[in-house]
Amino acid sequence: MIQEVTGSRNISFLSTGFSGNTTLQTTDSLTSVQSNSSENVTLVRPATFFIRGFSSFPHAKYYYVFLCFVYAVTVFGNLFIMCAIYLARRLHTAKYIAVFNLALSDLCGSSALVPKLIDMFLFEHQLISYEACLMNMFFVFHFMNVQSLTLLALAYDRLVAICFPLQYHAIITKTSMSFIISSMWMFSMVLFAVLVGLINRLSFCRSTVVDSYFCDHGPVISLSCNSNSINYLIAYILFGLLICLPVIVITLSYFCIAAALLKIAHGADRIKAMKTCTSHLVLVAVFYLPILSVNVKSMSTSIDPNSRIINNSLTQIIPPMLNPIIYTLKTEEVMQSIKELYKRNRVNTITERNGKQRM
Repeated sequence: MIQEVTGSRNISFLSTGFSGNTTLQTTDSLTSVQSNSSENVTLVRPATFFIRGFSSFPHAKYYYVFLCFVYAVTVFGNLFIMCAIYLARRLHTAKYIAVFNLALSDLCGSSALVPKLIDMFLFEHQLISYEACLMNMFFVFHFMNVQSLTLLALAYDRLVAICFPLQYHAIITKTSMSFIISSMWMFSMVLFAVLVGLINRLSFCRSTVVDSYFCDHGPVISLSCNSNSINYLIAYILFGLLICLPVIVITLSYFCIAAALLKIAHGADRIKAMKTCTSHLVLVAVFYLPILSVNVKSMSTSIDPNSRIINNSLTQIIPPMLNPIIYTLKTEEVMQSIKELYKRNRVNTITERNGKQRM
């Protein structure tokens, strides 16, 4: 018999042992749903989780105000780069399909995390329903993973452009890049649907206070009172597959790029080819180094909860803010396109003004 218990108001549950002969009664705070099965299993699901956030951290509200500023810059910067790519015809290439996707995933990832975080802690709405918690977890990790895979796609673009320049336009087409990007989205959605869906097999019969700043996977599954070994196993596999493996592949691709650059005879051509990679290299460093350093440090030593929250939150919100700035300042094509759009807009404004004056 599977007995699923859902709490309606309780923030935490007492740890209770259930056996096959245990009878659960329905009250105003618990509802039992029973179905026939060959095994006796009891699942206890809370109606809500309580997201703790900072504990005894002075002036924490100033940090949340800072997050508001970062989010505003992120929204403006990514919308700006997306509009520039959409309006500038010279940017309608396969490479900028991936850049557009990076800006979109940055915008969506920040929107999935920061507004809810501000609502929780600046306005003290720290209770979140069980279903909303799982949805929040899915979207935060999904968009973060799309960012990682998009950086991998951009590394592939640079590898083909420098190592196989004559075949570049035959290999990297709008169609092929669109297929890669859409496949990444589907792949990521399936993986994280599995990761989050497996939480439904867990029972939460003890505390439901999540020691994090959002519905983070590790802190949530650590609250379970039945075996969560499968959940941890899948989490480790996905971390290796979606974070560590892309870093290794990107590093190997740049070794190949470096070898190809050394074969270029003229120094000016070598520098020109290197400049096409600098913005991508900076993005890779900004995205992956904080994630890897935080995770490696947490494995070797214990981190203060407040320090862990600050490190993890900055790791998730700073790269989406910096990405459009880096691409705008470091990429000559984008700068030229923005200047052309500005001049075109200025000419159109002057023409309209002169037309009105003549009338």
